[in-house]
Amino acid sequence: MRISRVASTAFIYPSRIARDSDGHAHPGEETIARAAMLEITAEDGTVGRALAAPADVEEGLLAAFVRPVLLGADPLRREKLWRALYKSQRGSGQRFTDRVLCAVDLALWDLAGKLLGAPVWKLAGGMRDRILAYGSTMCGDDLEGGLRTPEDYARYADWLVRVRGYRAVKLHTWMPPIPGAPDVRMDYKACAAVREAVGPDIPLMLDPSHWYSREDAAWLGRKLQELGFLWMEEPMEEASLSSYRWLSEQLSLNILGPESMPGKHWTRAEWIAGAACDMIRCGVWGVGGITPCLKIAATAESFNMSCEIHGTGAGNLAVCGAIPNTTFYERGLLHPFLDYDAPPPYLTRADDPMDAEGYVHLSQEPGLGHALDLDYIAAHRVGNA
Repeated sequence: MRISRVASTAFIYPSRIARDSDGHAHPGEETIARAAMLEITAEDGTVGRALAAPADVEEGLLAAFVRPVLLGADPLRREKLWRALYKSQRGSGQRFTDRVLCAVDLALWDLAGKLLGAPVWKLAGGMRDRILAYGSTMCGDDLEGGLRTPEDYARYADWLVRVRGYRAVKLHTWMPPIPGAPDVRMDYKACAAVREAVGPDIPLMLDPSHWYSREDAAWLGRKLQELGFLWMEEPMEEASLSSYRWLSEQLSLNILGPESMPGKHWTRAEWIAGAACDMIRCGVWGVGGITPCLKIAATAESFNMSCEIHGTGAGNLAVCGAIPNTTFYERGLLHPFLDYDAPPPYLTRADDPMDAEGYVHLSQEPGLGHALDLDYIAAHRVGNA
């Protein structure tokens, strides 16, 4: 069996998610958004698909870097294909990013699952068919009744736990361009209000500003220890590994990282070797796909560390189902003004349906389990990505 076609389709859909000047997501007025679908087709007509941002699967990238590796290749030799694609990144002038690599890797895994008649999470390890989710909030905002105050966070966290059924919650607090942000004391007030609202037994986590100083990160970490938080992630610039080693030495609170540092599994191994964190962080879009995520999880397991998966979506959920050493699936981003459980119009159901007990169940369908509405995508196509 060989790969006969690699193509992408861009399409439009209505969205109420807006981005501020620093790229953070917030609720907004309905606008027309763009997405894309990458398709990798085997010669028997079986198609592997992955959803991506249009810029990550645009035609120029496919022509220059992806088709020369994939066309005519055996689609089940994913490790060989991933390494060939990865090696082409060096000479790409930084055009062939890890997000591009991830889109291709996801589509290859989806294709393999369909060719072999098995869900990806089983092919990749098959550790569990359900996992507890934590509700991951959007960043703070200036919207009345939104996430504007510590009291807003407390009220929303109470609803997430008591009404929706989440058994853990993670806060993203205020970021620029919100006036006065970032502010460790404001972050602490939100965390304290949420702890009071949900009680002592609900695991809580914090993802604060990415650019706090050592002193601010340590002050906030000590406050989170008092509140019984499970972890804190990315409170400082992650390029400074020594700062994270210093922070981990100061705190009994778990430090989770790195989230955004490039370097795939090699960088995560250096963080473990450098004692810069207590728990390892990776997500498919940040490291180049499912293939390197599995390497990272195995490395962490070898050091008796958990590997907490960053981000939502079918690819990250498949990794959560495959590996033994993860705690939660990150479900979000969530906001009082948005209904996360209502799927976008290009899906017939959400990728990550959650039951009343707080568990997300992994799909038993072959491949990644995307419930794509191909008719909708075709009807709203706006050309190749």
